[in-house]
Amino acid sequence: MATGEKENRESLLKKVYYENCPGCKVEEEKALQRGVPVRKLMAIWMIVLSAVLFASQIRDFHIAKREEDIGFYAGYVGSSYMLGRALTSVFWGIVADRYGRKPVIIIGTIAVVVFNTLFGLSVNFWMALATRFLLGSLNGLLGPIKAYASEVFREEHQALGMSTVSTAWGIGLIIGPALGGFFAQPAEKYPTIFSPDSIFGRFPYFLPCLCISIFAVGVTIACFWLPETLHNHNENARLHDDSLEALESASCGSDANKVKPKTEEQIPKENLMKNWPLISSILVYCVFSLHDMAYSEIFSLWAESPRKLGGLSYTTENVGEILAISGLGLFVFQTTLYPYVEKMLGPIRIARIGGVLTIPLLSSYPFIALLSGLSLSVLLNIASLLKNVISIMIVTGLFILQNRAVDQRQRGAANGISMTAMSLFKAFGPAGGGAVFSWAQKRLDASILPGIQMVFFILNLVELLAVLMTFKPFLTVRDDRQG
Repeated sequence: MATGEKENRESLLKKVYYENCPGCKVEEEKALQRGVPVRKLMAIWMIVLSAVLFASQIRDFHIAKREEDIGFYAGYVGSSYMLGRALTSVFWGIVADRYGRKPVIIIGTIAVVVFNTLFGLSVNFWMALATRFLLGSLNGLLGPIKAYASEVFREEHQALGMSTVSTAWGIGLIIGPALGGFFAQPAEKYPTIFSPDSIFGRFPYFLPCLCISIFAVGVTIACFWLPETLHNHNENARLHDDSLEALESASCGSDANKVKPKTEEQIPKENLMKNWPLISSILVYCVFSLHDMAYSEIFSLWAESPRKLGGLSYTTENVGEILAISGLGLFVFQTTLYPYVEKMLGPIRIARIGGVLTIPLLSSYPFIALLSGLSLSVLLNIASLLKNVISIMIVTGLFILQNRAVDQRQRGAANGISMTAMSLFKAFGPAGGGAVFSWAQKRLDASILPGIQMVFFILNLVELLAVLMTFKPFLTVRDDRQG
């Protein structure tokens, strides 16, 4: 009797792998895997990086009549991309749940190649706006790649996998403007190499866009060897993870033959909109993302604006250097220290502590602008690095919470909902940030929070709201996975 019960428990605990199922092949590889899966981390890193790299400048379109209005129009270019992504993210998530993560990822990288190149060839502001909107609509890989990262790694490496997604995302948002700073207007910066009559002279921002597109071509080709993680069983297939109820029945001495395995089709899908752990983590993520997107837009505008308007009078090359240093520091931190920080504090505490630290950090920016020379350069690089590290730590933790809140069958759709909501908030971020920045530059003589001080004060209010939302009863987590 005891022997039969033991055999029954072992059979129930044993995983079942199906020969022609790509998801099962990945699961089997995970079971045999030892050590950190560096190749998978690099693959995810390159895919995400190719999707978020973007070099944007609108000065040469001459749509802004005044220096103060450039930020206003620049914000709309970024917002058009987010609006396009908001309209299609749920669709791409459903496609990823039905047909697999891999096809959506490949379509997304192809969209980057096509529309990023067209953006570099834009002849006016409206063409730039349209190409960014179409890229956002057709590049739906960011939601599925988060689901993919949560599925392709063993549980002990999932924090590192999610960290790779958010790190590549953050570095892409840093490297993109840096590329624009170094390679934009090459005929003016490097006249011995690029002729004013060449295509790079006629389209001053085509070179950085071309560099990004070439990188995306390489990533697209590499994606064809990417393993699919979605399970593809026949209609009578059993679930991989045997039911807990069956195991409990066996431990109580029940007849194992009476336990009928459930098929995937027999288990109803949860209504994601009623999944509060998922929805609450998405909403918190959206507010943090709104802050980060507005900050990214404002930082470059502030650094490049004249001293008389409260800026730093930096060139695009100066901004590129700062962003490159921040990107390198961010990469080192996220790939080495973040998994240990996440294990020690948990994603929720990281969000709270990071949000609280961001407020005094941003409050120091207007005073940093009063410095000059080496002291300005050193303090600005330190502040930029700290801000980006904190932001990406928060985003990574919220990625983890979102993917823990749902089962694999709905992970693509869940991340699609997350990307839709986040994109709506981020669509407002660049436009709102640019508009606030332009407005602040017109009130330099105000008695309360003059000029750029008002911009960072508003950013801090948004960050404070996000921190408050990380507490109960608003933010809840699934089961016993507390932050």
